Amino acid sequence: MDRVSVPAGAGAGAGASAGAGVRSVARIVARADGRGGTSLPVLESDGPLALRRTRSAGTGARVMLVGAMSGPLGGDHFTVEGRVEEEARLSVGSAAATIALPGQAKGEARYDVRLDIADGGELHWLPEQLISAQGSDLRVSTRVELAGTARLVLREEQVLGRVGEEPGRLTSRLTVRVAGQAVLDQELACGPGAPGGWDGPAVLAGHRAVGQLLVVRPEFAATPVAAGLLGEGASVVPLAGPAALVTAVAPDALRLRRLLDEALASLPRT
Repeated sequence: MDRVSVPAGAGAGAGASAGAGVRSVARIVARADGRGGTSLPVLESDGPLALRRTRSAGTGARVMLVGAMSGPLGGDHFTVEGRVEEEARLSVGSAAATIALPGQAKGEARYDVRLDIADGGELHWLPEQLISAQGSDLRVSTRVELAGTARLVLREEQVLGRVGEEPGRLTSRLTVRVAGQAVLDQELACGPGAPGGWDGPAVLAGHRAVGQLLVVRPEFAATPVAAGLLGEGASVVPLAGPAALVTAVAPDALRLRRLLDEALASLPRT
């Protein structure tokens, strides 16, 4: 979609200001409705971020994140906040890939995701790929707080450059805590200006698609997932808590998605 231009001093909607990029916040709260289903008492979004409830095949709620503008561009700051309350179930996806692009405003763009899952709650966070276009500079930060009996399936997929172009700079950090204890805190920086070695054999090894799948299930505390390879380009490791992390690299987004889908299907279920 075409990007909407916001005049100087217009603070409504996207909360933008001249030369400072666009500010946009989306909020979701999922709550058990007492009848075996899940309601959405809060579903708020503005500017480039639009939330839409869609039909769900089960007892949980399903939400799609729709990009109402192009971006994030340089200087933009997008934030998504999600809370799943006790015994609620929520699945969040996106309608299309997110493309980080260079913009007229100087400085990096930011995309922050903050997720909170209460006891007995379950969240499937499954957005489409994030594409780092040439000339862009994006910092992504995802923080997840889970109660002791919460469940999570979280997928991140990043594609470095569109077809035939070099990537922009992309920095991504994922922090996860279960019952107040850290189980994962990692950061990956790629592209121009990133620390040396990001494209070497110890990291991406020349691949242009990288992803991870984090699965948190209470039963993993008693029976941890065994570490191992999951075909060419993917591996799984147990974390210090009721969680397992799958990491994969691939030559393209299609192959990456296939690796992560196969990995999720291979993990033990109750």
